[in-house]
Amino acid sequence: MADPFTEKQDLEGQTETSRAIRFDEENDQMMSRPHDQALKRRNSASSLHIIAYRTLSITISEHEAKRSVATSEKRGLFGKKTGAVEEIASTIFHKLSADEVIQQLSTSEKIGLEPEQVSKRLSRDGKNKISPPPSNWGRKLFSYFFGGFCSLLWFASIICWVSWKPLGDPNPAPVNLALAVILMFVIFLQAIFNAWQDWSTNKVMNGINNMLPTHTLVLRSGQQSTIDATNLVRGDIVYIKMGNKIPADCRLIQVSDDLRFDRSILTGESEAIAGSVETTDPNFLETHNIAMMGTHCVNGSAIGVVIATGDNTMMGKIARLSATSSNQRTLLQVEILRFVLIIAGLSISVGIICLITWAAWLRVDYPGYLTLPNALIDVISVIVAFVPEGMPVAVTLCLTLIANRMAKSNVLCKVLTTVETLGSVNVICCDKTGTITCNKMFASDAAITDQEFTARGCVDIANDHSQSPYQYAVQQLHIATSLCTNATFDASTIEYPVPQRKINGDATDSAVLVFAENIKETKDIKSGNEKIFEVPFNSKNKWMMTLSRPKSESMAKSIDSELTTNDYVLYTKGAPDVLFSRCSYIMLPDGSVDVFSEERKQQIVDIQTKWAHEGKRVLAVTKRIIKHSELASNATPGTNHFGKYVADMNQSLTIVGLLAIVDPPREESAHTIEVCRRAGIRFYMVTGDFPATAAAIARQVGIFSRQTNNNIADIDPAKEIKSVPQFDPDDPDNFGSLLLTGSDIQTLNDTMWEQVCQYQEIVFARTSPEQKLFIVKELKKRDNIVAMTGDGVNDAPSLKAANVGVAMGGGSDVATEAADIVLLDKFSSITVAIENGRLVFDNLKKVILYLLPAGSWSELWPVLVNIFLGSPQTLSSFLMIVICVLTDLLPSLALMMEKSEADLLTRKPRAPKKDRLVNLKLLTQAYLITGIMEMLSSMIMFYIYLNEQGIPFNKVMLSFSLYNSPDGYMGLDASAIIQITNVGQSIYFVNLVFPIKDRSNKAMDFYCRTRTRSILQANPLWGPNKNLYLFAAFCGSLCIALIILYVPVFNTVLGTSPIPVKYWFIPFGWGSAILLVDETRKLIVRSYPGSFIARMAW
Repeated sequence: MADPFTEKQDLEGQTETSRAIRFDEENDQMMSRPHDQALKRRNSASSLHIIAYRTLSITISEHEAKRSVATSEKRGLFGKKTGAVEEIASTIFHKLSADEVIQQLSTSEKIGLEPEQVSKRLSRDGKNKISPPPSNWGRKLFSYFFGGFCSLLWFASIICWVSWKPLGDPNPAPVNLALAVILMFVIFLQAIFNAWQDWSTNKVMNGINNMLPTHTLVLRSGQQSTIDATNLVRGDIVYIKMGNKIPADCRLIQVSDDLRFDRSILTGESEAIAGSVETTDPNFLETHNIAMMGTHCVNGSAIGVVIATGDNTMMGKIARLSATSSNQRTLLQVEILRFVLIIAGLSISVGIICLITWAAWLRVDYPGYLTLPNALIDVISVIVAFVPEGMPVAVTLCLTLIANRMAKSNVLCKVLTTVETLGSVNVICCDKTGTITCNKMFASDAAITDQEFTARGCVDIANDHSQSPYQYAVQQLHIATSLCTNATFDASTIEYPVPQRKINGDATDSAVLVFAENIKETKDIKSGNEKIFEVPFNSKNKWMMTLSRPKSESMAKSIDSELTTNDYVLYTKGAPDVLFSRCSYIMLPDGSVDVFSEERKQQIVDIQTKWAHEGKRVLAVTKRIIKHSELASNATPGTNHFGKYVADMNQSLTIVGLLAIVDPPREESAHTIEVCRRAGIRFYMVTGDFPATAAAIARQVGIFSRQTNNNIADIDPAKEIKSVPQFDPDDPDNFGSLLLTGSDIQTLNDTMWEQVCQYQEIVFARTSPEQKLFIVKELKKRDNIVAMTGDGVNDAPSLKAANVGVAMGGGSDVATEAADIVLLDKFSSITVAIENGRLVFDNLKKVILYLLPAGSWSELWPVLVNIFLGSPQTLSSFLMIVICVLTDLLPSLALMMEKSEADLLTRKPRAPKKDRLVNLKLLTQAYLITGIMEMLSSMIMFYIYLNEQGIPFNKVMLSFSLYNSPDGYMGLDASAIIQITNVGQSIYFVNLVFPIKDRSNKAMDFYCRTRTRSILQANPLWGPNKNLYLFAAFCGSLCIALIILYVPVFNTVLGTSPIPVKYWFIPFGWGSAILLVDETRKLIVRSYPGSFIARMAW
């Protein structure tokens, strides 16, 4: 054999790649495509050519491609690595035949690798993981120090520096320099916190991603086994089936006729491509005989040999070419940013107004009142103090904590974006199999024509030596179910009793295999027949087909008396109503065959309907004998016409029997649906099952709460959209239950969809993946926030399209990849996710309600009173900054740790376009009620102290430059006035921060904890609402305040001062008053929910 690494030929001289015909059930047309026959290999080697690259995810010039191929010829296949571009260009496995690839990798198609080979290759190549992209530390450091509000703080710090010098010359005020230094210190603190938050968030998300299952089925030492995908090595033989995420780069060596891959993650092309054994393109990225790591098998099945793992895969190489990380703002962060920008805009506007007032009036009429540096400091104080700098930190921290909390409940949030979105979900579209039900199916009954048997009855009949009249028919059903299944018993448990064996395969095939194995061992039947061709089940066709050939005459005669070893048997199983049109005959209970007449059809329909109303899924098992003479001479296995002829032969079938498949509902499904309904969430079932079966399961779990339901006949196609009443959660009986099928969906117009989307309870049955996607889009079009749950490949498109995609942990890789959230163990965990999503929004409201009264309103008025009423500033600029960036930050973070309130899952879902994070109700509470009380009580305390020092209120107001005159005021010298003012400002600070917020049962902090419940019902020390973080925050804030007020250096430089002891205790009354007012408000809300006060409750 010529050396494949040096031989070059031109593609034009090569024989055209063989083509197979794919039968598309959807349009009944034969569509040609580059492909090979099902599960057969071509051994002709494909020629090697210089790689011609087209524009895909990356672009490589012709010169680079030629150079890299030449490099690969010199260094061999596993030579020293060059760059990612050269490695991509030198990838040539797709140009070798399957046998050549197996030979190069020293493996075996029938045996796989031995343990010694696996160990050596794993040591040499490492784990099958892609290394994370390198961090851009320069960009990160820049974002830490200048991101968010840090840029505003830098600006404020610079202004303070300039106000100190040169604007402060010749007598620069040390306090301005101190403010500049403190602001820089705050910037560094925030940068440190941002870095820690970045690290902790990545740690949490990495931990969550590591919990996602990544297993693959391989052949090693001649035995199939399931292993962790990270332990794959080059040369492993891998089994690929529909729904799998490809675990490594694999060269396909056997494929089914309908194999399809989704490569959009690599190429950006959304259309699935057909799989092939032979080369279809000289470009490695475009050939169809390579299954690339990270792509998905969306249809069919295949066997491949691993040619690259980890960083050596195409995904790993491209990752090195485009290793960038992007952090997008979540929807919640966008809304918070909107709120902060509004507040910032207001603060800047107020600052500009104050500056203009100083320049146009005070500077002219009262030249000694405010100097330029002092005016600038006042403006900067307003701007900095108005903006809640701690809000972005609190948001990110909260999202991370919630995601971590959900992970402990086995709810994996892959993207932080979706945490809060869950709280807004008002419609859940739920798949049945594997979500509502356990996806642990078993065959409970069988039927041959109208004769029903239990599964145990079939076992007794097949093993009855007294020759039951039904024995032959049951034996034929046994053979058919043994051969028409994709499931296999795992080699590691093959010796166990049947119920304890591990099965590789989907739930339906597993149930059929167990049914057959319980009747008699299936290994003799499987080994006695050669599987020639297969079309796996998919959600479009709703049937599975296999073609087999007996290996011995005895096996042939056991199937049919006229069958020979040259003939074939075509078995098909699927939904009876789908297969009816393909059936011409039916086997009777005595084993004879009759014409499939309307009478016989009605017998089958009656049994199907009966079983469906019992919640059982019904499968029809059919067969057809295909004589060798019926096939054209060129339609033999291994030829390009074989797939076409097999598709043509899937007609004139004989119904062998029916199977009743039971998939019991999960124990928690009914309770979960009830909880969601109480939370105002509508629950729709969207399934591919028979309508009667779907409706029966829906009633069992409570999706249908009524014994009767509407159907398509109850939807008025001519009704005007404007006249359709909208769904009202408070009156759900306005629209009842509705059962629609996939064929019904195709007939719906806009006005009919408007009516459908108002129903409280809907079951969509016999739906295709496209129809599931269409349902989600129609619901979203009407401003519904939709969560889609599912676990199968057919659920993936709708999972992506929904506002929140929720996959089950045991589902397909495709569904897990498409989803935003993965429920690892129980379906009931979705209520945990919804609760935490609502909790995020609730706690952020509490934080804002805590920050606004003191952090903006009560800090704004001292500046306004100072400028417009000529009073001394009741709160210094320095203390404003301390409140905003230090003392308020810790309690706000503690409020983010609040647990959910009792009514959280009984409220209606939030409407994002109406129920904003900050609305008029919250602003009214924050400013006009709490804010005014805080501001007035603090102002009163300030003026009471000044009055005690001999400066009455009427002498303070409108005093302007008289108050800070160098000659003194009211018989007091200037230094005494300054000291009195410093003490008064410190009293204002203490009154604002502690007695109202953190003492007197921490009134402000406490009433923010609940919306309507009394603080007596939300004890922070013990019980379900315990939150000890509040006390830690209080202690932290208290320490900061004591340092600020009692450390001499702060007194000297920043103008703070210790305060008389009584001013630590007098404000208890103010805090109690605020608590009393709010407790009264809450009592009215609870007692009179229809009152004006209740309607204005935040």
